[in-house]
Amino acid sequence: MARYQLSVLFAAAVLGLQACGSQSLSPWHTEKLTEEYVAGDSGQVRTFDDYLQLEDRLFNELKQNVYSQVETGPDYGLVRYSSGSKADPQSYKTNWNRSFEFRKDSPVGGVLLLHGMSDSPYSLHALAETLAQHNYWVIGLRMPGHGTAPSGLKYVKPEDMIAITRLAMTHLSTSVGDKPIHVVGYSTGAALALNHSLDAAEGIASPMPASLVLISPAIRIHSAASLASFKRSVSSVPGLGGFAWLSVMPEFDPYKFNSFATNAADVVHQLTRTVDDRIAARSNLDPNSALPPILAFKSAVDATVTTEAIIDNLLSLLAPNRHELVLFDVNRFAAKASLLVDDPGPLTNRLMEDDSLPFGITLISNRDTSTRDVVARYKAPLSGNVTEYELHGLAWPSDVFSLSHVALPFPPDDPLYGRNPPAGDEPLHLGDIPIRGERDLNKIPGEWLLRMRYNPFFDILETRVLEWLQDAAPLPVTE
Repeated sequence: MARYQLSVLFAAAVLGLQACGSQSLSPWHTEKLTEEYVAGDSGQVRTFDDYLQLEDRLFNELKQNVYSQVETGPDYGLVRYSSGSKADPQSYKTNWNRSFEFRKDSPVGGVLLLHGMSDSPYSLHALAETLAQHNYWVIGLRMPGHGTAPSGLKYVKPEDMIAITRLAMTHLSTSVGDKPIHVVGYSTGAALALNHSLDAAEGIASPMPASLVLISPAIRIHSAASLASFKRSVSSVPGLGGFAWLSVMPEFDPYKFNSFATNAADVVHQLTRTVDDRIAARSNLDPNSALPPILAFKSAVDATVTTEAIIDNLLSLLAPNRHELVLFDVNRFAAKASLLVDDPGPLTNRLMEDDSLPFGITLISNRDTSTRDVVARYKAPLSGNVTEYELHGLAWPSDVFSLSHVALPFPPDDPLYGRNPPAGDEPLHLGDIPIRGERDLNKIPGEWLLRMRYNPFFDILETRVLEWLQDAAPLPVTE
């Protein structure tokens, strides 16, 4: 039987290699940057300022080893690593691929922003600017392996991201003194935020966050991700290097990798599974074990993380009356149930009727199926009573039927992913652009363009985050 299973795996490997072999690799897939942070192997990185200096050397290395190999000119106008192209992040006023820090003389608190896998600090920069305007000392942290070239995803490890998160939290603690420190995690960044909180609860990291904000949190991702470890190990066999990639795409996005390394999927699987297991273990030993108050934002439809995972593997396992889920429904005016592969309606209805859930739920949905106008329906923890609130002036765009995993942290006026091109001189817009016409005419894949990239209800997220940070109570010793 074992021999048969091995044969099946080998056959799958050959088929996978054939698929990968048809996609040519570029310098940004093959170059290994040596100035990247590695946990336990970067003796000179003891402070956040040390990390920023290492980033300086890293981005210089990127320019020397990758940009220098890529041609320039009109034919390369959408190539991220072609100097001066529309997709070149160096062409922007701020290169948001790098860690950033908004310092304050008398901050009301600190906030650490953790982006997702294959993303960059750009994904949370709009929220960062709002928080800074409200006098928070803010750090947008670039995770190791990110912001430079997709090849970095081949080598990053969970411990690298965990270690740099601890270092940034230590820096924030020193910077804001006794003021509260909050963590905002987007996608995989949410798993890192939870991991740090679990470490702090066990006394192996500090400080404990005053609260967590989790946006499209990576909780219990698809079980198929477990196969990434096998595929990654196969990629080291001579001639099977194609297995190092789950997808190879043109790199036209200045702030997010389109290509995705097999190792990246394995890292997400390791991190999320570890966090899931630790939360479950703490719940079994002590259901009232304290973690920071959590405010989670989630699209009811999400190709990466299910709503059930956030309910069953996180919020339902935590102490009551401390946490809240904000759930964005589909556009009930446009997305008719008969057209949907999987209508989230039955699930959201059950959640709003369940009086046993220990956390609050706010559902953002159409007032009814005859209008695009939306309302907020709130249900308190351990209650079946639903209160409806008007959201004056907020409605679904006429051409949008749902949000997506990647849309939530971006406002409609985001210059890169937003609804309309910016009025200024930003070189590229990847949001709502005309795509209907003849097939194979656009250089950017239609499937990529059709995925929702911004949140028409970003104001709700922004306002709720500010309220949550201001109202977060100090974490008690016991609950």
